[in-house]
Amino acid sequence: MGIQEKLQLVAPTTQLATKPMAHYGLIGETLKHSFSQKYFTKKFTDLGIQSHYSLFELPSIEEFPKLLADHPDLAGLNVTIPYKEDIIPFMDELSESAEHIGAVNTVKFDQGKLIGDNTDCIGFHTSLLELIGDAEISQAMVLGTGGASKAIKFVLKEWMGTDQVDMVSRSPREADHISYQELRDRDWSAYQLIVNTTPLGTYPNVDEAPYLPYEYLTDNHFVYDLVYNPAMTSFMKLAKAQGASVTNGYRMLVLQAEASWEIWQNS
Repeated sequence: MGIQEKLQLVAPTTQLATKPMAHYGLIGETLKHSFSQKYFTKKFTDLGIQSHYSLFELPSIEEFPKLLADHPDLAGLNVTIPYKEDIIPFMDELSESAEHIGAVNTVKFDQGKLIGDNTDCIGFHTSLLELIGDAEISQAMVLGTGGASKAIKFVLKEWMGTDQVDMVSRSPREADHISYQELRDRDWSAYQLIVNTTPLGTYPNVDEAPYLPYEYLTDNHFVYDLVYNPAMTSFMKLAKAQGASVTNGYRMLVLQAEASWEIWQNS
């Protein structure tokens, strides 16, 4: 399935031939405040099916094979921090989007094979368009360089045609990576969009925010925080106080979850 076809997967549906009693779940390192379990549990209830969704906290991705052996009824998995990249060697196949991005957030179980996919790109793209409307993003700044940031960079460059995407890292390792210490020397008027892909500000650490010169932000900036709990993060508050248009990551989560569900259900 091509990338453009995947964009059609964002609309929820209740007409799929669901797999009764199927077991789904989320793997990550810390999942105490997971969105996914509550969302899918409600979805199963609304659809009137007996499937269930579990949280699997793994201290290491090396525990993944044991998880599969212990839960042979698994039909699909979501993947979150910090395993979106580390899980790739365990996949039998990768979708076109996952291969291009270099990160997996959805695993489909298909006739004994594990197929890694990425629905973060769908969720981010659609929710970003809802934020910016007709505005064009020629230059963007992405805070963080983990698995989620790869999907953000992919969407901005490949789908939005953004000329320059600067990745901000505490330890810059690549040509397009810059450090937080360099930010005061940047031309902030050139950045139409700033995206936070780090967990800074996530509940219960609600007072945390990325270290930025917020005074450089204006009403010409769009600020997108992938954090969704709390709904208004410190990052968003500081940006909004300067006039920037802001949004959190909840809408992206919903869209990527629905895209995951469609992938699992379409054999």
